[in-house]
Amino acid sequence: MWQIPEAELRVLGDVEGLDVLELGCGAAQWSISLAGLGARPVGLDLSARQLEHARRAMDDAGVEFPVIEASAEDVPLDDESFDVVFCDHGAFNFADPMRLVPECARLLRPGGLLAFSMVTPILDIFWENESETVGDTARNNYFEHRGFEDDEGVDFQLPYGEWIRLFRANGLLVEDLIELRPPADAESSYDLVKREWARRLPAEHIWKARRAA
Repeated sequence: MWQIPEAELRVLGDVEGLDVLELGCGAAQWSISLAGLGARPVGLDLSARQLEHARRAMDDAGVEFPVIEASAEDVPLDDESFDVVFCDHGAFNFADPMRLVPECARLLRPGGLLAFSMVTPILDIFWENESETVGDTARNNYFEHRGFEDDEGVDFQLPYGEWIRLFRANGLLVEDLIELRPPADAESSYDLVKREWARRLPAEHIWKARRAA
């Protein structure tokens, strides 16, 4: 996507010495970066093949940390195990938020931070199902939209107010919502959203919510 480079990592602040869980870690690029910043990461992904890539990437980077094959909706780890739960797209696009957010709250220690990026409800309003592209005409009902389903799975979404109420119902207080806007000269190999579109309307954003101490 048209992300500000490493914006997700910057919003985490100083991670040195913190236990960090990355949901939907894929090949673990972000967790490897977090390890380089002094964090103690754990990567989780539903795909065994992705975790094979992650292990090779860790070897290449000279770092080592646990990676777990599991669903982000049902993490086989103890309550209050992490200072930070982090996700770059991945799980927060493909997992049911009604199960995912309570699971994140369970895994966080008091005062712990949930930070994740995903596409915005605004992008989904303009999503054209048949062409699988983002256009300039509103296609979907903001209030009734809950996800797009195809042969490969479901992409979940909620209206902003429902996200906030879901966080609060699970003891998470919103600290920030960062709506990403690419620079005028940004380049990306990911062509789902054109740069000009993403400079007019937010295509993706980062939520920050903290578990009450």
